[in-house]
Amino acid sequence: MYKILIVEDDLTIAETMTKYLSQWGFETEYITDFSNVLAQFIAFDPQLILLDISLPFFNGYHWCSEIRNISKVPIIFISSASDNMNIVMAMNMGGDDFIAKPFDLSVLVAKVQAMLRRTYDFHGQVNILQHKGAILNLNDTTLTYNGERIELTKNDFRILQILIENAGKVVSREKMMERLWEQESFIDDNTLTVNVTRLRKKLEEAGLSGFITTKKGLGYMLD
Repeated sequence: MYKILIVEDDLTIAETMTKYLSQWGFETEYITDFSNVLAQFIAFDPQLILLDISLPFFNGYHWCSEIRNISKVPIIFISSASDNMNIVMAMNMGGDDFIAKPFDLSVLVAKVQAMLRRTYDFHGQVNILQHKGAILNLNDTTLTYNGERIELTKNDFRILQILIENAGKVVSREKMMERLWEQESFIDDNTLTVNVTRLRKKLEEAGLSGFITTKKGLGYMLD
């Protein structure tokens, strides 16, 4: 079942779209707290977004740009501001389609189905992990923090993946070494220390100081 996130200021319209799309088998959720749309996007992990331009706090262009920093999920703008300038702006900011208000719900469903078909017949879902504002993209093995992409080595990525998956828990050095070097039996224990030290330096340079905590004699963890 495809999941659709609706970012629409008029809750009556949002509820109407939710009800209608649900009848077509989509799992839908609409935003009620517009102060941090990105966090709700990450939590819901939708396959498509329906995004209005006029929103409280920040407009749809802002949230489109924020989402595009971490995901290629298709975004359809829905707005009554349907002049050529706004349509061009929506496309330039990373939107994939534009529906002008008022619209027929059957047209909305047709557009949604076509977009999902074009996107997911050829591409896999973008999967992400998140911890304290740092977003790990499992598809392209990059880390994003404060809108900046951080390039990772293979071992950087694996270390962060296992730590974020186990956030709040201590991950033993033995478990991490097994995950990093599954096929290699004679890896020096110091090799893991060197890898973690290099990754910490990279994270600190990106503003993520103290992101990885050492638990002496046990292993590593993210608080």
